Amino acid sequence: MKNPILRMAILVLVAVSLVAGSFLSARAQETITLKIEGVSGPEVKWLNETVKPAFEAKMKAEGKNVTVEVEEFTGTGQDLRQRYTLDIGAGVGGDILSFDGFWIPDFAEAGLLKPLKTVVGEEVMQWEGWAKTPAGLQAILAYKGEIYGYPRGTDVRVIWFRKDLLKQAGLPENWQPTSWEDILAAARQIKKALPEVTPLQLNAGKAMGEASTLQGYMMALLGAGHHIYDFENQKWIVRSEAILNTLNLYKTLFAEGLSEPRFQLTQDGRDQSFLAFKEGRVAMLVEGDFFWRSVLVPGGTNPASMADRNEKVAFAKMPAMMPGKGFNGQDFVTISGGTGYVINPNTKHAKEAWALMQVMFSKESFEALQALQPRIRPRTDVPVTGDAVMSALAADVLPLTTVRPALPTYSKVSEQVQLMTEAIVTGDKTPEQAMEDYATAVEGIVGKENTVDLK
Repeated sequence: MKNPILRMAILVLVAVSLVAGSFLSARAQETITLKIEGVSGPEVKWLNETVKPAFEAKMKAEGKNVTVEVEEFTGTGQDLRQRYTLDIGAGVGGDILSFDGFWIPDFAEAGLLKPLKTVVGEEVMQWEGWAKTPAGLQAILAYKGEIYGYPRGTDVRVIWFRKDLLKQAGLPENWQPTSWEDILAAARQIKKALPEVTPLQLNAGKAMGEASTLQGYMMALLGAGHHIYDFENQKWIVRSEAILNTLNLYKTLFAEGLSEPRFQLTQDGRDQSFLAFKEGRVAMLVEGDFFWRSVLVPGGTNPASMADRNEKVAFAKMPAMMPGKGFNGQDFVTISGGTGYVINPNTKHAKEAWALMQVMFSKESFEALQALQPRIRPRTDVPVTGDAVMSALAADVLPLTTVRPALPTYSKVSEQVQLMTEAIVTGDKTPEQAMEDYATAVEGIVGKENTVDLK
């Protein structure tokens, strides 16, 4: 080429093209790492052995290098919540977070979480799984009509009991109380026949946190006739005969030595009660189905795992105080929570994180998880299989359920429930005094105009 300037220009263009091509090639080969945090139990195995290889293969087929890291968490729910608060607030944290549904309102109001449509885009609502998920279960990780994540499942609460201990006390192995008096009569009979056994564990106190509110107080309050919140009038119920009856039930349990105060007042009291149940030192324990499928599960990693769970443990539905006197006029009551996964708004790879969640919550992935941990799943095309107890809970108990109010003030009200019940456990207050202090505190939290007095 005779024109040196033209030749130089062509050489420059070629060089730029080569550099640009190398840059684009490097970008195409860039490895993206997605981190899932807050996971425990069988889901660790499921994510590592089913979800991770399926998703990574899918990404590779699409020409993307995406890897998945699963971080196991062994602390308490309160520990995890505090960690998320600090991490998300600091702009860090995993890409996908295991999340309790009742945390959503607080995190959303604080600006720490954003709806899926905001984080990923409108295309999230085109996923096939939404059509297979009832609105009530979508609501587990929703707030004010916006969806923040997807649930792994829901649960119910019942009275778990040791068939062998009840039999020793002269009670039937298929025991099913129909009133609170039936529960108390059984507890007294166990105490008389087996003085070294704690007859009943009904959670209370500040140390157990939300477990006191949901597994303990709410299960009793619903049986006494109403919810913690009047959904129709959108007010918190702060004084009522039902609240007094609930607190008097606690008073009876501890005054007569039918429950163990130490479990309610020590930081690891809930774990202690689980271990005592395994060892035959607690006969009846009110808890969610998590107790059956994660704590007691044979071969599990929990210290309370029971090799002979299936032979020795059964459940009874929680009765109303008297037949027909429970919430909504029910004979039996329960309440459901739910957990799932959200996308951290700090993620740098929102599209890939959502692609991973779609693999996690596909019909095939959920079926693989059911093989490890049968439970009530959000997808209607993934039934409970392989566990007769979980199937019975889904069929017989789930239709009775209600849920916590999805309000940002709920967690603060729940703390007051824990303090109110602790005052009864310690004997520091009468039920009337404890209820009055609770009413005053809740009025201060939500505003007196947002409360109702049924006394």
